[in-house]
Amino acid sequence: MEITYRPISASDLHFLKNLYRSTREEELDTTDWNELQKERFIEFQFNAQHSHYVNSFERADFLLIKLKKTDIGRLYLWKTDSQIRILDITLLEKYRRKEIGTKIITALIHEANKTGKKLNLHVGKNNPALKLYERLGFKRKTDTDIDFFMEKLPEEKT
Repeated sequence: MEITYRPISASDLHFLKNLYRSTREEELDTTDWNELQKERFIEFQFNAQHSHYVNSFERADFLLIKLKKTDIGRLYLWKTDSQIRILDITLLEKYRRKEIGTKIITALIHEANKTGKKLNLHVGKNNPALKLYERLGFKRKTDTDIDFFMEKLPEEKT
């Protein structure tokens, strides 16, 4: 399984918006909105989220996840002297639950251990990935109404 990354560009925004929508389909299905209303909602929400990431985390890595030559998701990382923050990791529906996310997170754990940095993220309380993070050793640090802030400390070198 050859996973690669490349920086996102303006030409990726359409893919990224559709990727974002794939995370909201279940919610959209509960509305009585027509397709135009759904599309406008997604456009607004995606633009707000994307602007927030870009403006709040200037030095972050905004990466497209590729499997072979196919765009399959996004990985947004913010690295400081003491931490690696996973701002966002999202895969297209057909690539979820296929160990791809596990492989990506495991590689980040390895990087964090190698550099002595903590690895952290926010995850929604109803996000199925919560079990993955717990299985990989992330601990809940804070609890809000909608998400958990989770962290994995680097393993001590012996």
